[in-house]
Amino acid sequence: MQREVHSDVVYYLRGTLKLLLASLIAGTFMSFFGLTPMAVLEFLGVTPEEIQAGLYDGFAWAAPRALLGAMVVLPVWFVTYILMPPPRD
Repeated sequence: MQREVHSDVVYYLRGTLKLLLASLIAGTFMSFFGLTPMAVLEFLGVTPEEIQAGLYDGFAWAAPRALLGAMVVLPVWFVTYILMPPPRD
């Protein structure tokens, strides 16, 4: 069991490092060609404030629904977990 947990952590760390390296390489190429975050936002026709407002509105919409769903899903999962037969070794 301990070996499986360790390999899972290593797997996710490797994936995270690969994403970080890919982002660094992509950012380097974009910087080489003169692309800045503000230039990309201007090309898309949005401002940082609009992105922030959109993220806030999205969270304000999703949070109550996630909590409402958790009020149903978590108790059902807990009862199912409690009533499961013990694992055989």
